Amino acid sequence: MDDIATIPTPGKNDPTFWSTVTAQVEPAWAEPTLDDSLAMDDKVLDAVRALAQRISTRATAYREAGKEFDPVLMAAPDVQLAVLRSLYEAKQSVDRLAESAATAAGRTGASYVQLGAAWGGLKRQSARLKWPHAVVKRTSGESIPLAYAGGDAVIHHDPDADAWWYAATGADRQEEESPAVYATSAEAIARATEFLLGHAG
Repeated sequence: MDDIATIPTPGKNDPTFWSTVTAQVEPAWAEPTLDDSLAMDDKVLDAVRALAQRISTRATAYREAGKEFDPVLMAAPDVQLAVLRSLYEAKQSVDRLAESAATAAGRTGASYVQLGAAWGGLKRQSARLKWPHAVVKRTSGESIPLAYAGGDAVIHHDPDADAWWYAATGADRQEEESPAVYATSAEAIARATEFLLGHAG
């Protein structure tokens, strides 16, 4: 990306921070390298193995007997079945997180074409079928629901102030209601997303 130096990088205390954050950068990402993909595999495998050891019947028997679960026991077929079950859970996590990311991107201006491109090159219609509620056509005064990081928020327009605000509840059940100070729905969504991420549980 030759023009990466032209992308503005204001700090969070800069008055232009939120308007800059909600202005989409193109291209949105660089293609991962093979090393990036292999590093991701390692991190996923670490998480999967940790879950497999928690749910494996054999590993549970070792814990209850007060014995160390030697890593070589990962080769046992039943433990590998627990790994496979854990990989399924990892896939479920990826699907939930992808829906959250697609919704946050779509509600702040990304199109189904862009969502599909980010998801490995899905066509627009396939992206719409995968995340039917991510991109919503709305009138200027219509409230916008948002689910993210295990919490949810609703973004509202205050016609008297001609500004946007949000009411959010994080996954940890903490709540926040903002003042009506945001110039655009995208800025209010970005702030609500920040709150939800900070209260993911």
